[in-house]
Amino acid sequence: MRDVAQLAGVSHQTVSRVINDHPSIRDTTRQRVLDAMEALHYRPNPAARALVTARSRTLGVLSTTAAALYGPVSSINAVQSAARDAGYYLAVAQLSELNAEGIAAALDHLLAQAVEGIIVIAPQELVIEQLSGSGLVVPYVTLQGGAEYDARVLTVDQEAGARAATAHLVALGHRSIHHITGPLEWFESQARAAGYARELEAAGVPVPPLREGDWSAESGYRAARELLSDTDATAVFASNDQMALGVYHAAREAGRRIPDDLSVVGFDDIPEAAHFWPPLTTVLQDFTELGRRSVERLIAEIEGGEAPGPVSLVPELIVRASTSAR
Repeated sequence: MRDVAQLAGVSHQTVSRVINDHPSIRDTTRQRVLDAMEALHYRPNPAARALVTARSRTLGVLSTTAAALYGPVSSINAVQSAARDAGYYLAVAQLSELNAEGIAAALDHLLAQAVEGIIVIAPQELVIEQLSGSGLVVPYVTLQGGAEYDARVLTVDQEAGARAATAHLVALGHRSIHHITGPLEWFESQARAAGYARELEAAGVPVPPLREGDWSAESGYRAARELLSDTDATAVFASNDQMALGVYHAAREAGRRIPDDLSVVGFDDIPEAAHFWPPLTTVLQDFTELGRRSVERLIAEIEGGEAPGPVSLVPELIVRASTSAR
C-alpha cells in the first residue's frame, strides 16, 4: 500500500480510502490511485482488511450433495457473479452427507471463514429444517423452500412452470399425460408434481400415478420404459431435462416416435435441450436473476438496510419440436 501511495503521490490513508470506496475522495485522486494499483499489480489482502475493518466481506454458499446438477451449478455461478459485482468474496461448502451431522459440519466450515451471511442452494427438506433450528448468528436466504420458510425464500415459481408445461400438453389434445418426478424430498420436485396434478385436475384430465426419478437420464429411462410398456401414454412431462433425455431413449426402444407418437416436455432448459432430436420443449428458469436477487437481499440485511421480501420469479415455457397435437 505504501508503494501504491508513493507512485500515486498520496498518503497511504488515501489509498485505504480508495480501496474502501470512501465517498470523500476526489475522482482525479481516486483514478491516480487505481492507476498506480494497476501498474504495481496490487491487490488488497482480504485477511488484512478483515482484521482492520472487522468485516470479511465474504458470503457463504451451502451447497447440495447434488451440486453437479445443472440447476445448483447455475445457481452457484449466478451467486458468484453477483457477489463479485457487489464487492464480496464467496466461500462454498458442499454437503458431504445429507444428514444433521453433515449439515452442521458444513455450516461450521463456513462460519470458521467468518462469512457474513449464507445463501443456501440445497433445496431438500432436511437441510432447511436443520437451518431453521440451528440458531445461526448470521443472516441467510435459501433458493427454494416450503411455504413455512417464505420469509427467507427466493425462488422460481416451480408450480407455475409445471402448470405451464402441463397446460401446453392439454391444449394439444393429450389426455394421457404422465409425470416423472425428481426426488420427492426436494422442494422443486414437490412443487412441480403439485403443479402438474393441479393443472390436470383443473382441465378434467385424469392424474396417473407419479413415477419418481433421481434427476439422472438413467432414472428417466427406467421410469419411461415402465410407463410406455403398460400404458397408453401420449405425453410425458419429466421434472428435468436430463430425465427427459432418458425418456427419449426409452421411446426409441419402444418404437414410439417423438413427437408423432409421444410428446415430451422437460424442465430447466439446459444448453443441450435445443440440440436433442427433436429439440426439447422445456421450462426456462432465470438463474442469473435469482442469483442477483439473493445476493442483493442478503447484503441488504448484512449492511443494515431494508431487506426485500420473498421473491418468486415466473419461469418461461420454451416450445420446441418435441410436442405436437394429438
